[in-house]
Amino acid sequence: MRADPERLRFEITARDGAARAGRLHLGAGPVETPAFIPLATRGTVRSLTSSEVAELGYEMVLGNTFHLLLSPGPDRIAALGGLRRFMGWRGAIITDSGGFQVFSLAHGNVADEIKGRRRRSAGAGAVLEIGEDGVRFRSYVDGSERFLGPEDSMAIQAALGSDIALAFDECTPYHADRDYTARSVERTHRWLDRCLAWHERAGPRHQAVFGIVQGGVHEDLRRQSAERVSAAPVDGLAIGGTLGRDKDEMRGVVGMTVGQLDAGVPRHLLGIGEPDDLVEGIAVGVDLFDCAVPTRLARHAMALAPLPDARFRFDLRRAKFAGDQAPLVEGCPCATCGAHTRAYIHYLSGAEEMTGVRLLAVHNLAYLERLVHGAREAIRAGRFAGYRERVLGGAPPWRALTEYGR
Repeated sequence: MRADPERLRFEITARDGAARAGRLHLGAGPVETPAFIPLATRGTVRSLTSSEVAELGYEMVLGNTFHLLLSPGPDRIAALGGLRRFMGWRGAIITDSGGFQVFSLAHGNVADEIKGRRRRSAGAGAVLEIGEDGVRFRSYVDGSERFLGPEDSMAIQAALGSDIALAFDECTPYHADRDYTARSVERTHRWLDRCLAWHERAGPRHQAVFGIVQGGVHEDLRRQSAERVSAAPVDGLAIGGTLGRDKDEMRGVVGMTVGQLDAGVPRHLLGIGEPDDLVEGIAVGVDLFDCAVPTRLARHAMALAPLPDARFRFDLRRAKFAGDQAPLVEGCPCATCGAHTRAYIHYLSGAEEMTGVRLLAVHNLAYLERLVHGAREAIRAGRFAGYRERVLGGAPPWRALTEYGR
């Protein structure tokens, strides 16, 4: 592995056990790590403006190759100055390759796949064929047949102008047997070689490339993939794929995989972002996370909160909040908690007012930003173990940060 300092430079500024704090230097500016990255899947973080996301403290967002390919299209975005200018975002951008969306079309989301729900028929939004060249599928926008392969993914990400591009991969389903998973991992490695060859030949000089480690829940395949991807000329390493049936299995896979990765480059855990998963991932040495959790929960009237026995969330639609004049979370420094009550957001959610979604999105994103900010400070102080224990025990991040040494 050899990261190109003209595209990306990563410095580790503090360590506390396996946890580390650092800084990604990119053309668009620095990104403090560990960091949570909000999803701007279709060129927007759901319900918020780019300036609102920046005001919450975020320095990077994630755009999605698959969705932006289908609408409005990479050529249009490129003609309008690239994704950063198009969405009015001043910070860094990482783009997903579209590989996970292929998995979702073929097998449903992770919950669907684990529960054995059937995939879609061959209508709009369905995969038609996954082959060595890439994937044929029908657009969910207009039903047209489309194709996405390694070179296509890289060309789209180049047109979008992201600071970091992810290599195109096959995200193996949980129920795939070991033989299929092994073949899929080898295909992902061949696709990585093609992505890197295209990028060396035609990619933007400023754009870094992360390779993706696959292998399902199989330790030997994860190890082989980690060794293979680490040896490639990539600028960072991402952990992808279905990581297990439950959190215990997922954390085992993540911990084992991180231990195989090059320690000198950024490590990105794809699609993971619940509060407990963040602190556990940071504890084993993950630097970057992305997930739809904060905005998805907002659309379902759910607020993140220091409630470990309730999956760190509660539902504002419940009748008991109709007259509750408390903020979402006592002491939360976000604008929502500073000006609005649970009763008000309960009302907005019941009335299906977009303002309710926006207020919850602000709170949920602020909650995760404070959590990773606190983790960075605790690592620098050499007290991350105490911070982690307090967060997992139900302390809000802003209080856990001030009390981690007690």
